[in-house]
Formats: sequence, structure tokens, C-alpha cells
Amino acid sequence: MTAARNVALALAALAASTLIEPAFAPAWAAGGGTEVAAVVNRQPITSSDVAHRVAFLKLQHQKGDAKTAREQLVDEMLKRQEVARVKMSVSTEDVDKAFQRFAIGNKLKPEQLTQILDKAGVGADHFKSYIAVQMSWPRLVNARFGGARGKMSSQELVTRMMENKQKPVTTEYFLKQIIFVVPTAKRDAVLNKRKAQADAARPKFPGCDQAKEFAATMLDVSVRDLGRVLAPELPDDWKPLIEKASGGTTGTRVTEKGVEFLAICNQRQVSDDVAAEAVFRAEDLGKEKKTGQDPNEKKYLDELRTKAQIDYL
Repeated sequence: MTAARNVALALAALAASTLIEPAFAPAWAAGGGTEVAAVVNRQPITSSDVAHRVAFLKLQHQKGDAKTAREQLVDEMLKRQEVARVKMSVSTEDVDKAFQRFAIGNKLKPEQLTQILDKAGVGADHFKSYIAVQMSWPRLVNARFGGARGKMSSQELVTRMMENKQKPVTTEYFLKQIIFVVPTAKRDAVLNKRKAQADAARPKFPGCDQAKEFAATMLDVSVRDLGRVLAPELPDDWKPLIEKASGGTTGTRVTEKGVEFLAICNQRQVSDDVAAEAVFRAEDLGKEKKTGQDPNEKKYLDELRTKAQIDYL
């Protein structure tokens, strides 16, 4: 399978999901063309933007016509404007890091991903603009509505427990993250070596109490205390490794930081209010994945559309 096809498949999966870290970069604004296709609250969407989005849709194996592309860009412009209005922007560095993670996840250098996107007629800047909105919008919805993606109110929690007839039980983990650091500039040269070192060191891990002393015996190895993490809150990338961990540690993973494994310091079954909320939130997120959209997102966007001045040219 070619790198371009791998990216296309990954982009198709990305279209049905959101990135989990909050980010928004005002620098990734619409632009780059001379003809205006639409104006959203006095901000233009150009014919060049539409052409990039058509190419992006085709790369994701979606319907790639100008009308669909323009409507997507109008929605994204509304979201971008709202994020800027409430001042939830972050730096372009966060978007660049997300771009890098996407490249690494597809076994590419960022430069190679840029080349693939350019060849497809999408362009790296257009993809970064898309990433920025994908990362920011769910967080903004959380702040506005709370509920399934935000913190539950006491009343919501009590109501759900009454509906459930009993307090949910889940697994509580206490974790430490062991990172064999790989500098970006040396990644190609040393990644395989660092992976071998991490794999060799993992069976010798002496336990969480001696984790820092263990790391100190090796070069460029750091330890991060992750504290208490409930099973429904485990990141998707780590969850299967944690669930099948043996000897107190997970298998190793290559990440943007280097090569990592997690140490399970302790685990037990819990059924307190915090655990119940985590279970209920996971259930709600599961329902959202089946329907493809958080209903609050649609409600928020509909409100923005109602108030907006949108002109199609």
C-alpha cells in the first residue's frame, strides 16, 4: 500500500472523528485566491479555498463537489470566528505538533506528508486549518453546554444513577509513563535503537517506587507520574496495551516524544461518584460516535448560522 493511500485512509477515518487535544490557530485562516466564493460575517472564502476543500474531500473518498466544499468551509468559518470571539485560541505550534503526530502515525515525515497533500491539491496549510477547527470546536461546545463531554452537574449525576438503578463499577489505575526520549532532529537515526533499548529495559522495571532511580541509570529517559486514571478515560492508543499488560508494564509504543511504556503502579475496582461520571460520559461518547455528531454541536452551529450574515457569490 502506498504512502498516499495510507494517508487517504487515515484522512477518511479522521473525517468521522475529532482530535482530542484542544487547539486553534487564527493564522490558519481562509485565503489564497482572488475570486470570492462566499462571505461569512464579512470574512471571505475564496475559490482557491473551495478548490483545496474539493481535493481534500476526494482524498477522503467523500463527495467532492464545489457546493459541498463551500458549505463545509462556511461552517468552519463560523466555528473559527466563534472560537476567536471567546478567545479560546492557542498557538500555531500546537497545530504543527498535531500535523507532525498525524504524519508519524502514518509512518511519514512531516515533509513527506506535505508533499502528498500538495500533490493531491490539498496543501498543508489547508489541512492545518482543518486540524485547528477539529481540535478546537468540541472543546468550545464543552465549555458552552457541559453535559456528555463536560463535567456533569450533581443533579445530572444523581439522575443517571437513579436511571441506572446502581452505581457503575470501573477499574481505577495509577500509572507512570516511562519515556525513552528521541529528539526530532535525530529521529531517523536513533529511533530503532531507542525502541530496542526500551524493549530490553521494560522487563527489568523494578516497580513504581524505584521508577526515577531506574530512569537515572539510562541516558535520556524520563518518568512522568500520570496519577489516577479510570478505565473509561484511558486514551485509545494506550487502552489495549494497558488491558493486556503483564508484569506491571505495558508493551512499548513509538510516539512523537520517542519510545514509551506505562507502568501500572496499582489497579482496583471502584464505584465512587467520579467513577460513575466517567462511565456515563463514556457511554454518551459511544452514542455520539454511532450517530456521528454531538447534538450540542449541531445546536451551537445552527445558532451561529441564524445570527450570521452569509453571502454566496
